[in-house]
Amino acid sequence: MSKEQQKFLKKRQKEKIFIVTTQLLITFIFIITWQILADKKIINPFIFSSPKKIIETIISLFQNYNLYSHILTTLYETIITFILGISLGFIIAILLYEFKTLAKIIDPFLTMINSLPKVALGPIIIIWVGANINSIIVMSLLINLIISIMTIYNGFLNTDPYKIKLLQSFKATKLQILTKLIIPESYHTIISSLKINISMSLIGIILI
Repeated sequence: MSKEQQKFLKKRQKEKIFIVTTQLLITFIFIITWQILADKKIINPFIFSSPKKIIETIISLFQNYNLYSHILTTLYETIITFILGISLGFIIAILLYEFKTLAKIIDPFLTMINSLPKVALGPIIIIWVGANINSIIVMSLLINLIISIMTIYNGFLNTDPYKIKLLQSFKATKLQILTKLIIPESYHTIISSLKINISMSLIGIILI
């Protein structure tokens, strides 16, 4: 390994250490500030809680043998919602991309649904679906599905049109263009959608 390569690797290592250290420092400062604000009653500890109360609750749940059951239940609901959201979002995004007229018809409705106050719909969903795991999944899907559709669909639209024309000139079918170009070209967008989807799924689970 050359000296230049060693210098580059050391620089990358130092950069990683700096990033992780900074992230930990920001987290530490945030937690300390949060606790101080709660202790001084600058923020309402009943609404915003505090790190101390969170730790006490975790310890209490652990002592009562309820901690792991709550974690597993939340994890199960989040995974189910994540899989449903990203699968449906991916399929619907493909349909919208392949059928432009359908996309134009549905676009305003997607925007309208996305702008709805999801939290306010919580009680209505519970009445419709019932106070069970189904209402939690539906609530979470309302939050993550539309975002997944719009993110993946926009990624498809940003595919280089010249590459599409090149494949068309070689008599490639729509399926071949989709699988060999559109989806691979949207790799980073799909990964970003996965990240957003998992966080939105967890938020949806917690909200209801």
